[in-house]
Amino acid sequence: MNMTDASVKLDFSMVYEENFKYIYNFVYMHVLHKETAEDITSDTFMKALDAYDRYDPKLSAARTWLCTIARNTIINRQTSAAVRYEQSSDELPEPVENDNDLIGDHLKQYNINREVENILSKLTQDERELISMRYAADIPVKDIAAILGIAPKACTERIRRLLTKCRKYVG
Repeated sequence: MNMTDASVKLDFSMVYEENFKYIYNFVYMHVLHKETAEDITSDTFMKALDAYDRYDPKLSAARTWLCTIARNTIINRQTSAAVRYEQSSDELPEPVENDNDLIGDHLKQYNINREVENILSKLTQDERELISMRYAADIPVKDIAAILGIAPKACTERIRRLLTKCRKYVG
C-alpha cells in the first residue's frame, strides 16, 4: 500500500465516523427494521469505500453522496426482494417473536423516538425517504432535490405538505 492508499483509507474512516449514525438513521427510517437497516448500512459503506477514489467533494457533500448510495442500495434490495418473493414465498423467514424488545433496545441505542417511529410507519416509502433525507441525514433541500431529480421549490413544498400530514398523526 502506498502513501496515497493510506491517506484514502484515513480520509474514508473519518467520513465513516462522521456519517455512520446519519446514514443508519436514514436507512432505518426507510425500512423500519433493525437488522435490515444494519445490513443496508453496511452495504452502503462497503460500496462507498470501493468507490471512494471516484468521490469528488466538489460535487456533493460526503453525507449527500452516502445517502445517494444508501438510497440506491435500498431500491436494489427492494427490487431483488420483490423478484425473490415472486419466485417463491416458501422461503420467507419466520417473524421474530419478541421483536418489540429488539426495537426498544434499538431505539435507545440510536435515539429514535417511538412516537416518531409510529408516525413513520404510517407514511409511504417515498414520504419516509424524503423525511429521512431532510431530518435524519440533515441533507439540504437543494441536494435532496438533486437526488430526487426535482426542482428545489417542489422539494420544499413536498416537505411542507409532509410535515402537515405528520402533525395529524401526533396526538
